[in-house]
Amino acid sequence: MKLIKVGVACVNQTPFAWESNFAHLRTAIDHARAEGVTMLCLPELAITGYGCEDAFFMDGLQDTAFAQLDALAPLTKGMVVTVGLPVYHEKALYNAAALLADGKIVGFVAKQFLAGDGIHYEPRWFKAWPAAEVDVLERTAEDGTTRRYPIGDLVFDLGDVRIGFEICEDAWVANRPGTDLALRGVDIICNPSASHFAFQKFAVRQRFVIEGSRAFGVAYLYANLLGNEAGRVIYDGGGLIASGGELIARGRRLSFQEVELATAVIDIDGNRREQARRGSHRPRHDAEAQVIEHPFVWPSRKPEAPPQLERSWEDRASIKEEEFARAVALGLWDYLRKSRAQGYVVSLSGGADSAACATLVATAVHLAFQELGAGGVRQRLPWAKRLVEVLDRKGSPKDAVRALLACAYQPTENSGKVTRAAAETVATALGAEFHVIDVAAQHAAYVAGTEKTIGRPLTWDVDDLTLQNIQARVRAPSIWMLANVRGSILITTSNRSEAAVGYATMDGDTAGGLAPLGGIDKSFLRTWLVFMERKGIVGGEPIAALSAINAQQPTAELRPAQYAQTDEADLMPYDFLEAVEDSAIRDKHTPIEVLQEMIPRYPQQSPNQLAIWIERFFRLWCQNQWKRERMAPSFHLDDRNVDPRSWCRFPILSGGFERELAEMRAYVAMGKATR
Repeated sequence: MKLIKVGVACVNQTPFAWESNFAHLRTAIDHARAEGVTMLCLPELAITGYGCEDAFFMDGLQDTAFAQLDALAPLTKGMVVTVGLPVYHEKALYNAAALLADGKIVGFVAKQFLAGDGIHYEPRWFKAWPAAEVDVLERTAEDGTTRRYPIGDLVFDLGDVRIGFEICEDAWVANRPGTDLALRGVDIICNPSASHFAFQKFAVRQRFVIEGSRAFGVAYLYANLLGNEAGRVIYDGGGLIASGGELIARGRRLSFQEVELATAVIDIDGNRREQARRGSHRPRHDAEAQVIEHPFVWPSRKPEAPPQLERSWEDRASIKEEEFARAVALGLWDYLRKSRAQGYVVSLSGGADSAACATLVATAVHLAFQELGAGGVRQRLPWAKRLVEVLDRKGSPKDAVRALLACAYQPTENSGKVTRAAAETVATALGAEFHVIDVAAQHAAYVAGTEKTIGRPLTWDVDDLTLQNIQARVRAPSIWMLANVRGSILITTSNRSEAAVGYATMDGDTAGGLAPLGGIDKSFLRTWLVFMERKGIVGGEPIAALSAINAQQPTAELRPAQYAQTDEADLMPYDFLEAVEDSAIRDKHTPIEVLQEMIPRYPQQSPNQLAIWIERFFRLWCQNQWKRERMAPSFHLDDRNVDPRSWCRFPILSGGFERELAEMRAYVAMGKATR
């Protein structure tokens, strides 16, 4: 019985943050060694960070990455370690995994299938390595000598244990390399990954890891990045180890730690016997040129009881609500510490979006205290002066929220008592610092000045949009001032539904440096706020004060009270808006196709009413691409994102679907739109 203790480490990296990235990798190796691990898999591009963008082309970055690899190698005495980095070879750049063994660099495997859809742009920087090809990588050492390493589609034979690689996207394709690796007699497949968080995506990862281990007859090691690495993308960690079709270890997801290690003991001989029994297994004997032999002595090991696969918060039926809270909270926490800001500022309107933003910031603080303790929080934010003062006084997590979060209600003459009370109630419940900054005088001055300029009064009948927008815009200078005074990040509260139809005032409520809700729809946000009011996340308390938000209909509150303004009256029902958005933008359907899809889904509405709303959506979508181009960075949460810089591209100027909309109108007029 050949038993090997293996590990996967998920690390929280930052693009070309050399010292901290190296420290996390060293910590992972040290922790693995302390746990008795002999074989450790680290994530994709973990040395540089995955999100270096066009900086990958810098010679200095590539050279420094290799120097970091050289420095890591001696730390692997008595171990086998894999880690990702960019490798320049023959006038091309490759996304590669290095294999280190017993203190030496043994060779490199280059990624065969590059991620080039959605948020991924790997083909912009890297070349895909052809299957079955191998070559020699030459590097000039500091002493002038030339070092040579094998690179390509390789299998490593270390002490009669064969190791192969699928690098992230390689495992997501139909013709994944693992099939060929199994035929080449591989015992362990390592998958260094940078797989971003998305709702329900973790279950897919688990399936291909478990099925890969079964179908290929191997132990499968999956290591992912962790945290908000570069600004928009959140990695959820969740390292996985499977063997013989069974998941035997799983790391924590969405952790606030910088390193998360999962370990297990695998039975190499057991997997080999299982493969030998299969009549379908047809090993290849013609690929020896792709096998790199390197001496290594695996220590003898006794069987161990498999670790418990704890799920904690993932057991809940409300998994999406939990995932959203924890993913965005981690995104906000990392954004704060990596930007070295003093905290966050939210213009708290008394409505759902701003309340959700404030709640998420408070959730981030509470989760950080739960996982890291007061000492860990201070260690990661030593420059946050107000926070340090609170911690010096042995303050509570709620006191820390006040140090890191300031909220301001900014009324004009059209603001009501309900929203003001709701804003203050929520801020107080969360522990945030709360201010009222009355901008009615500034608003009146702008209106009067413009009336004098154009020589006529502004009226709601003629100048509705102008009078609404100036109220939103007049709030921006003072809330920016508060953020500047505090040295904090101003959060813009716009959600994805608003971004899709441009239902936001540019340079008004869109003012800010980060849009944590930009990737989520309004309907889900309202559901999530009710969840947080009545249940709260695992380990947290319900926030009863959110009832003041949840009792209201969403409203911009920019028209006088007699207009009884609501968002859905201005636009359409939010659930319908999201359904149209999915059909039109995600699924790329024409207006008629969208209508045909909506008619059976919304039988309570006439086809004519549905067509009116669908046309409104398409027109607003086309008119407002310029706004989406200017929105603050948002977090990517699923494949429904409308951010043109990370998911959904669309022309700023277009024909606006005029022909397609005319065809839909004619279709309805001719009576063809029936149930």
